[in-house]
This record gives sequence, C-alpha cells and structure tokens, in this order.
Amino acid sequence: MNKYRYILEKGSAKHLCPNCEHKTYVRYVDINTGNYLPEKYGRCDREVNCSYHLNPYNDGYGKVIKEENHECHSKTWQSIKSTNQSIQNIKPEPAFIPEEILKQTLKSYEQNVFIQNLLNQVPFPFEPEDVGKIISLYYLGTVCTGYMTGGVTFPYIDAKGNIRAMQVKLFDKDNHTTRTDFFHSIIEKKYKEYGQELPRWLSEYKMNDTKVSCLFGEHLLQKYPFNPVALVEAPKTAILSTLYFGPPIYSKDLIWIAVYNLSSLNFERCRSLNGRNVFLFPDLSENGNAFNIWSKKASEFETRLPGTKFVVSNFLEYHASDLERINGYDLADFLIHLDWRDFRSPSFKLDEHSKITPLLTVTINGEKGDSQKKKRSHIKNSQHIKETNTWPIAEYEQFFKSAIIPKSPISLNGHTKIFDPNKFIYSHLKIVKAQNGKPVYRPYYDRLEKLKLQLTLNKN
Repeated sequence: MNKYRYILEKGSAKHLCPNCEHKTYVRYVDINTGNYLPEKYGRCDREVNCSYHLNPYNDGYGKVIKEENHECHSKTWQSIKSTNQSIQNIKPEPAFIPEEILKQTLKSYEQNVFIQNLLNQVPFPFEPEDVGKIISLYYLGTVCTGYMTGGVTFPYIDAKGNIRAMQVKLFDKDNHTTRTDFFHSIIEKKYKEYGQELPRWLSEYKMNDTKVSCLFGEHLLQKYPFNPVALVEAPKTAILSTLYFGPPIYSKDLIWIAVYNLSSLNFERCRSLNGRNVFLFPDLSENGNAFNIWSKKASEFETRLPGTKFVVSNFLEYHASDLERINGYDLADFLIHLDWRDFRSPSFKLDEHSKITPLLTVTINGEKGDSQKKKRSHIKNSQHIKETNTWPIAEYEQFFKSAIIPKSPISLNGHTKIFDPNKFIYSHLKIVKAQNGKPVYRPYYDRLEKLKLQLTLNKN
C-alpha cells in the first residue's frame, strides 16, 4: 500500500501548467477519493523552461501522509469526498507582484533589444517620441542582468492596477523571439543561485493557481472607459498595432490589448471588457482553427455579457497565403512591412460606424458561424475578383537584379526613408510576388515603383 495519500497522477494525461500554460502539467490526486487536488498542486514536465512544482506536503495541505490513522479509515467515502470538495472550492486571494519590482525594470532601454529594434531595425523605424509613449502606456521594461539580459518585460496589470504577471521575451535583430520566461522566475533563480531564502511576496506569489490571470493592457480600460478594444494574442502584436494606429486620444480610438496566447481567451479574462465594442484578431493557423476557436468563444461571451459586442476580424484569413497560415502569421507580421506614417495621414480616417480603420473594415463583416469550407470558398471567390489586375513582378525582379543598389539610406519621399535598400527590395519583392494584384498590398508595389524610378533617374 502506498504510504502517501497525495501522489502525482499516473498515466499520460497532461494539463495546462498554471505557470507557463503549456500542456505539460501533471496534477496531484487524492488516492482515497480519486479526486484532483486544487490546480496549483502539480509538476510541470518542462523542467528547464518552467520548473514549476508545488507539493501538497510542503505547505501544510497534506497533513495525513501515512494511511496509519485509524480515524481517517473510519470516515465514510462520502464524508471524505465532501471534505475534499470543500477544500477545492476555497479560492485563496491571489498574490501580486509588488510595484517596486516593476519600477526596477523601467530603465536601460538602450539595452532593450525589442525597443532598439523598433527604433533602428524594422523596415520603417518609429520615432523615439512615439516609442517613449508606448513604453509609458504599457509600462514596458528591461532585464539588465543574467541569461535574459536585453529582454523586454510585458507586465500584465489588471483594471485595479494590480501586477498579475511580468512576461519576459528576448528578441533577435529581426524581432523574432529567441527566449521566453517570467520575471518572477528570473528572480527566483537568482535567489536559489546564491542560496538565499525567497522574499515573502515571491513565496506567496508562487502559490497562485494561474500567473497570467488578466489581459495585457487591461489597466488601460480604466483610463479610456469609452474606447473600442482590439484584442490580439501576443503583447508584441498589441504594441506594434498601437504604434501603427497611434495611442488612444479620442473616444473612437482603439485600445490594443492582448490575451497572452490562443488558448488564453476565456470568459474570466474578458469580464473586464463588459460594455465595450471588441474586435478580435486571432493569429493565422494552417486550417483556420484559431479563427474558428475565437469565433465560437466570441459568440459565447456576447450572450454572457449583455451590451458587449464581440466581432472576430477575418482580415488575416482573407489576405494570407498558405505559407503565412502554416507559419502562424499575426497582424504585426503584416503591418511591419508597411510605412506607419501612411496610417497617420489625414486621408486615413476612422470609420464612424464601425469604429475601426478602413484597412480592417473590409474584413469585419465575415459570416459568423459559417463552416470553414464555406468561408474558404468565399475568400477564394473574393480573391479571384480582386486579382484580375496583376503587377509586372518579373520586370521589377530583372531591374533590381541588374541595378546598382546603394548601401547608404535612400529617401523615397518626405516621410519614407529606406535604411537597408537591399533588405527592403528583397522583402517587398517577396510580398508582391505572393500577393500579386491584391489591393491591400498595393503600397508594397508602389514603393518598389518609386524606388525603381529614383534609381533610374540617378543612373541617368
């Protein structure tokens, strides 16, 4: 007979880890009742990248270790089950990350790879003033030491100002994620490295069932109580979208908020959106699963939150290539190749009816609830109509192949400057080849045309 009453579940069943939210979590079970212990008790199999493990015998939950207690055996099955169920129904108050910890990260942006990419590495670098506004708006920070040096911190702050989590991401020069962690885990590793006892707040925080328990940017809902909300998966997408469309100034301006990942869209997180117009932009997926999952959830939330409007945009589904679906492109992957200044021009105005930009309006009225097959058919037919006027891509490829491309920056017009001409030409040709004739990608073709004309004039 096993001497322990609470053991890790046997078999291959895995659950979502409350710390890293990967489906690699093994929960503790009560062998007397067969029931799971509260969700926080378990072990994540990602020992290197997560290492979450909360044993019920370490915090006083498991007072009965050996089945030698006669009184325990004398209890009826129903009594044990009822007691266990009562314990599971008790939800302790969550612990939060202290504000002082957040303040420690609000510095050293010259080390921050993500911030420096926005200022120098993206095809159309942003103005320092705009990047500064975004840093202040979302409280973006920097990891200054250790294995995540240069990483950006994305704090999840709820509507009451409580810091629920601080995700850390390290990017390369192309703004691709190379490593992910959480700031509390970084702090914990540092204390363990020096053999020091964890601070009280961290010990209490580790007891939380779920770390990412609110929306990224949720604190902005209090600051802008009447604005429509654009909901995306990742904080990076919310940041870049805000830089393109601009931070909210008027009540019709969008607030860009993120849920963390595809599976993190749930009713509890969306309670804070009550009474808003919410536009959802799921990432692409090979078979459109992400779009379907969010569409189904949006319909459910709308019935449970009267006065709240949820609309799932099919912008990405409508315009994406098969390769972009396979690679799981998000809205930021489409925006980053466009000049953000075009989004700020006087001619680029918000639509008063939909409260969303014309670039996205064409995609918002998709048939909610249609089958994937019908949706694909609609997209295919629409693309056929729009792609009748193709562009002479081969001619442009031949021109740029034989042209002398300067290594120094080139100014196309008063507000568009190309810092890396070769990279610019390569990325733009790749896009116009894949999206030939689609009106939404016309700016890529127009910029190539302007560059071709300028190089021709310089040659002459």
